Amino acid sequence: MGVSAAESRTLGARPRGAPAGYRGTVRRYLSDDDDSARWEGFGFRDGDIVISTRSKSGTTWMQMICALLVFQAPELPAPLPELSPWVDHRIEPVADLFARLEAQRHRRFVKTHTPLDGIPLDPRATYVVVARHPLDLAVSLYHQGDNLDRARLAELTGAPLRPRRPRPSAHEWLVRWTMSRVTALEQPDSLVGVLHHLTDAWTRAHTCGGADVLLVHYADLLADLSGQMRRIAGRLRVEVPEDAWPALVEAATFDRMRARSGELAPNALGVLKDPSTFFREGRSGAGRELLTPGELAAYDARVAELARPEVVAWLHR
Repeated sequence: MGVSAAESRTLGARPRGAPAGYRGTVRRYLSDDDDSARWEGFGFRDGDIVISTRSKSGTTWMQMICALLVFQAPELPAPLPELSPWVDHRIEPVADLFARLEAQRHRRFVKTHTPLDGIPLDPRATYVVVARHPLDLAVSLYHQGDNLDRARLAELTGAPLRPRRPRPSAHEWLVRWTMSRVTALEQPDSLVGVLHHLTDAWTRAHTCGGADVLLVHYADLLADLSGQMRRIAGRLRVEVPEDAWPALVEAATFDRMRARSGELAPNALGVLKDPSTFFREGRSGAGRELLTPGELAAYDARVAELARPEVVAWLHR
């Protein structure tokens, strides 16, 4: 997400029903495709779930897990992007998106790629932040770039369609990504932006009396999907009958989700060239495989500059 403007701002009006002491000062993340200011006026309800991730960190996976826990059936009542809209994405008028959310009678779970310092933090909501090894995230981000229909995005957002330069190899792109000196506001999907997003969430999750933040790691979902889904259900205070768990866990596996890409991929308005390739591999380790030992050492040194040791240890587990 390339940012064209950024600022700190105070929300002009407290969202409907927000309690006294509501935190209204947030940073603004703005790009051709996304605008965190679209959160202004979001009407929170008790039990709302906000899924806040960096791109290609398991966003759709967490949306599917939440959908399965909310509806407690493998088959969903509507395509996943309709059930769990992307609040910041400028492809749809925000008034239309809010109207659809207002009409939802089930427990709501929405998606954002904005860090928690850029959205309202409401005590009635749980904020689920999914982390992924930054190098694996970057490799997936590189490949996702080829699957975006940029002409369609420009048509929907009104942003100019900029000519694309020839793309470097995945290896060259990844090396540049690890060394980029931009800020988190300028490029939230940079290494700097990824570490800012996750460090901010880590700090909030470990601060008593702060927002209700649940941290989930992509590698843990791969290693123990059933256990992680049970942990998430416990934090969200969702009770699932024991005999329902096997079908729900099966529906959340990578292979089953890829087979259902037409109803699960974030492509409600046709912004992907091929929804089936949105679920590409779903594994860990791809990023480290692309870099030489020297490049990995440079990456490790850069990460050590940008994040605290406990955050780095968690990300690199």
